[in-house]
Amino acid sequence: MSEKFISRGFVGKRRAPEAAQANRVPPGQYVTKDFPVLSAGPTPRVDLNKWTFTLEGLVRAPVTWTWQQFLELPSREYVVDIHCVTKWTKLDTKWRGVSLDTLLEHVELDPKAAFLTAYSYEGYTTNLPLPDVVNGQAFVAYEYDGKAITPEHGGPARLLVPGLYFWKSAKWLKGIRFMDKDKSGFWESLGYNNHGDPFKEERYTGD
Repeated sequence: MSEKFISRGFVGKRRAPEAAQANRVPPGQYVTKDFPVLSAGPTPRVDLNKWTFTLEGLVRAPVTWTWQQFLELPSREYVVDIHCVTKWTKLDTKWRGVSLDTLLEHVELDPKAAFLTAYSYEGYTTNLPLPDVVNGQAFVAYEYDGKAITPEHGGPARLLVPGLYFWKSAKWLKGIRFMDKDKSGFWESLGYNNHGDPFKEERYTGD
Protein backbone atom coordinates (compact mmCIF):
# COMPACT_ATOMS: atom_id res chain seq x y z
CA MET A 1 0.00 0.00 0.00
CA SER A 2 1.32 3.44 -0.87
CA GLU A 3 2.34 5.62 2.05
CA LYS A 4 1.63 8.80 0.10
CA PHE A 5 -0.82 10.91 2.05
CA ILE A 6 -3.63 12.40 -0.02
CA SER A 7 -5.64 15.24 1.43
CA ARG A 8 -8.55 16.94 -0.34
CA GLY A 9 -11.64 18.91 0.55
CA PHE A 10 -10.29 21.40 3.08
CA VAL A 11 -12.45 24.35 2.11
CA GLY A 12 -14.47 27.00 3.90
CA LYS A 13 -13.87 28.91 7.09
CA ARG A 14 -12.95 27.30 10.35
CA ARG A 15 -15.75 27.66 12.84
CA ALA A 16 -15.28 27.97 16.57
CA PRO A 17 -17.76 25.79 18.47
CA GLU A 18 -20.83 27.57 19.82
CA ALA A 19 -21.38 27.47 23.55
CA ALA A 20 -24.04 24.77 23.28
CA GLN A 21 -21.65 22.59 21.29
CA ALA A 22 -18.50 23.21 23.29
CA ASN A 23 -18.69 20.03 25.38
CA ARG A 24 -19.01 17.98 22.18
CA VAL A 25 -15.89 19.38 20.53
CA PRO A 26 -12.59 17.91 21.76
CA PRO A 27 -9.64 20.14 22.65
CA GLY A 28 -7.77 21.52 19.66
CA GLN A 29 -10.61 20.81 17.21
CA TYR A 30 -12.63 23.22 15.05
CA VAL A 31 -16.13 22.63 13.69
CA THR A 32 -16.63 22.31 9.94
CA LYS A 33 -19.73 21.88 7.79
CA ASP A 34 -17.60 20.36 5.03
CA PHE A 35 -16.64 16.69 4.89
CA PRO A 36 -12.92 16.63 4.03
CA VAL A 37 -11.58 13.56 2.24
CA LEU A 38 -8.36 12.02 3.50
CA SER A 39 -6.93 8.82 2.11
CA ALA A 40 -3.67 6.93 2.13
CA GLY A 41 -3.20 5.63 -1.38
CA PRO A 42 -5.74 5.18 -4.18
CA THR A 43 -9.51 4.96 -3.67
CA PRO A 44 -10.80 1.44 -4.42
CA ARG A 45 -13.99 0.93 -6.42
CA VAL A 46 -15.46 -2.28 -5.08
CA ASP A 47 -17.90 -4.25 -7.24
CA LEU A 48 -20.95 -4.96 -5.05
CA ASN A 49 -21.37 -8.33 -6.76
CA LYS A 50 -17.94 -9.30 -5.42
CA TRP A 51 -18.04 -7.47 -2.09
CA THR A 52 -17.86 -9.60 1.04
CA PHE A 53 -17.38 -8.85 4.71
CA THR A 54 -15.87 -11.38 7.12
CA LEU A 55 -15.48 -11.83 10.87
CA GLU A 56 -12.47 -14.07 11.51
CA GLY A 57 -9.56 -14.79 13.79
CA LEU A 58 -10.33 -15.90 17.34
CA VAL A 59 -13.86 -17.09 16.59
CA ARG A 60 -15.17 -20.64 16.61
CA ALA A 61 -16.01 -20.35 12.91
CA PRO A 62 -15.54 -17.39 10.52
CA VAL A 63 -18.66 -15.76 9.08
CA THR A 64 -18.85 -14.02 5.70
CA TRP A 65 -21.68 -11.94 4.25
CA THR A 66 -22.29 -10.93 0.66
CA TRP A 67 -23.56 -7.41 0.00
CA GLN A 68 -27.18 -8.52 -0.24
CA GLN A 69 -26.89 -10.63 2.90
CA PHE A 70 -25.36 -7.71 4.78
CA LEU A 71 -28.20 -5.39 3.78
CA GLU A 72 -30.66 -7.91 5.22
CA LEU A 73 -29.14 -7.65 8.71
CA PRO A 74 -30.93 -5.49 11.30
CA SER A 75 -29.80 -1.89 10.83
CA ARG A 76 -30.57 1.52 12.28
CA GLU A 77 -29.80 5.19 11.79
CA TYR A 78 -26.97 6.72 13.79
CA VAL A 79 -26.42 10.42 14.40
CA VAL A 80 -22.87 10.93 15.66
CA ASP A 81 -20.10 13.51 15.86
CA ILE A 82 -16.84 12.64 14.11
CA HIS A 83 -13.39 14.01 14.91
CA CYS A 84 -10.39 13.89 12.57
CA VAL A 85 -6.82 13.93 13.86
CA THR A 86 -6.18 16.80 11.41
CA LYS A 87 -8.31 18.86 13.83
CA TRP A 88 -11.71 19.15 12.16
CA THR A 89 -14.91 18.02 13.86
CA LYS A 90 -18.21 17.46 12.07
CA LEU A 91 -21.29 17.37 14.28
CA ASP A 92 -24.51 15.39 13.86
CA THR A 93 -23.44 13.24 10.92
CA LYS A 94 -26.16 10.79 9.84
CA TRP A 95 -25.39 7.19 8.93
CA ARG A 96 -27.21 3.89 8.52
CA GLY A 97 -25.50 0.67 9.41
CA VAL A 98 -25.26 -2.48 11.47
CA SER A 99 -24.04 -2.43 15.06
CA LEU A 100 -20.93 -4.46 15.75
CA ASP A 101 -22.91 -5.99 18.62
CA THR A 102 -25.38 -7.35 16.06
CA LEU A 103 -22.57 -8.77 13.94
CA LEU A 104 -21.01 -10.45 16.96
CA GLU A 105 -24.24 -12.36 17.55
CA HIS A 106 -23.26 -14.45 14.50
CA VAL A 107 -19.94 -15.70 15.88
CA GLU A 108 -18.65 -17.25 19.08
CA LEU A 109 -15.62 -15.29 20.26
CA ASP A 110 -12.73 -17.11 21.86
CA PRO A 111 -12.36 -15.90 25.49
CA LYS A 112 -8.79 -14.86 24.63
CA ALA A 113 -10.02 -12.30 22.05
CA ALA A 114 -9.08 -8.86 23.37
CA PHE A 115 -8.18 -6.85 20.27
CA LEU A 116 -9.16 -6.59 16.63
CA THR A 117 -7.76 -5.45 13.32
CA ALA A 118 -10.17 -3.86 10.85
CA TYR A 119 -8.85 -4.40 7.33
CA SER A 120 -9.87 -2.85 4.03
CA TYR A 121 -10.01 -3.59 0.33
CA GLU A 122 -7.03 -1.33 -0.37
CA GLY A 123 -4.94 -3.01 2.33
CA TYR A 124 -5.47 -0.39 5.05
CA THR A 125 -5.61 -1.66 8.63
CA THR A 126 -6.32 -0.16 12.02
CA ASN A 127 -6.22 -1.78 15.45
CA LEU A 128 -8.72 -1.45 18.28
CA PRO A 129 -9.22 -2.96 21.74
CA LEU A 130 -12.40 -5.01 21.89
CA PRO A 131 -13.91 -2.96 24.79
CA ASP A 132 -13.88 0.15 22.55
CA VAL A 133 -16.20 -1.31 19.92
CA VAL A 134 -18.86 -3.28 21.84
CA ASN A 135 -21.94 -2.12 23.75
CA GLY A 136 -23.12 0.29 21.06
CA GLN A 137 -19.78 1.99 20.45
CA ALA A 138 -19.18 0.92 16.83
CA PHE A 139 -21.09 0.03 13.68
CA VAL A 140 -20.50 -0.79 10.02
CA ALA A 141 -22.14 1.91 7.92
CA TYR A 142 -23.31 1.71 4.31
CA GLU A 143 -25.32 4.94 4.00
CA TYR A 144 -24.39 8.53 4.76
CA ASP A 145 -27.02 11.28 4.88
CA GLY A 146 -29.62 8.99 3.31
CA LYS A 147 -27.50 7.87 0.36
CA ALA A 148 -25.01 5.12 -0.37
CA ILE A 149 -21.57 6.05 0.97
CA THR A 150 -19.38 7.23 -1.89
CA PRO A 151 -16.03 5.50 -2.45
CA GLU A 152 -14.21 8.69 -1.41
CA HIS A 153 -15.85 8.47 2.02
CA GLY A 154 -15.26 4.74 2.40
CA GLY A 155 -18.11 3.06 0.52
CA PRO A 156 -19.52 0.55 -0.01
CA ALA A 157 -19.15 0.08 3.76
CA ARG A 158 -16.93 1.51 6.46
CA LEU A 159 -16.38 1.06 10.14
CA LEU A 160 -17.59 3.89 12.40
CA VAL A 161 -16.10 4.27 15.89
CA PRO A 162 -17.21 7.82 16.75
CA GLY A 163 -15.60 7.77 20.20
CA LEU A 164 -12.12 7.73 18.63
CA TYR A 165 -10.32 9.80 16.02
CA PHE A 166 -11.65 9.15 12.55
CA TRP A 167 -8.66 7.18 11.23
CA LYS A 168 -9.91 4.36 13.46
CA SER A 169 -13.12 4.24 11.36
CA ALA A 170 -11.62 2.19 8.55
CA LYS A 171 -12.89 2.90 5.03
CA TRP A 172 -13.70 0.21 2.41
CA LEU A 173 -14.13 -2.36 5.13
CA LYS A 174 -13.46 -5.95 4.09
CA GLY A 175 -13.29 -7.69 7.43
CA ILE A 176 -12.48 -7.74 11.11
CA ARG A 177 -9.94 -10.10 12.63
CA PHE A 178 -10.10 -10.82 16.38
CA MET A 179 -6.82 -11.41 18.21
CA ASP A 180 -5.39 -12.04 21.67
CA LYS A 181 -2.56 -9.52 21.19
CA ASP A 182 -2.54 -5.98 19.85
CA LYS A 183 -0.96 -5.29 16.46
CA SER A 184 -0.40 -1.78 15.14
CA GLY A 185 -2.35 -0.79 12.03
CA PHE A 186 -1.24 1.39 9.11
CA TRP A 187 -1.22 4.85 10.72
CA GLU A 188 -0.35 3.50 14.16
CA SER A 189 2.85 2.00 12.75
CA LEU A 190 3.71 5.41 11.26
CA GLY A 191 3.52 7.30 14.53
CA TYR A 192 -0.17 7.87 15.25
CA ASN A 193 -1.37 7.12 18.76
CA ASN A 194 -2.29 3.50 19.35
CA HIS A 195 -5.60 4.42 21.01
CA GLY A 196 -6.82 7.74 19.57
CA ASP A 197 -9.18 9.29 22.13
CA PRO A 198 -9.96 12.81 20.81
CA PHE A 199 -10.95 14.20 24.21
CA LYS A 200 -7.52 13.22 25.55
CA GLU A 201 -5.81 14.52 22.36
CA GLU A 202 -4.22 11.13 21.73
CA ARG A 203 -3.01 12.11 18.27
CA TYR A 204 0.49 10.73 18.07
CA THR A 205 2.74 8.26 19.88
CA GLY A 206 3.50 9.61 23.33
CA ASP A 207 0.41 11.85 23.59
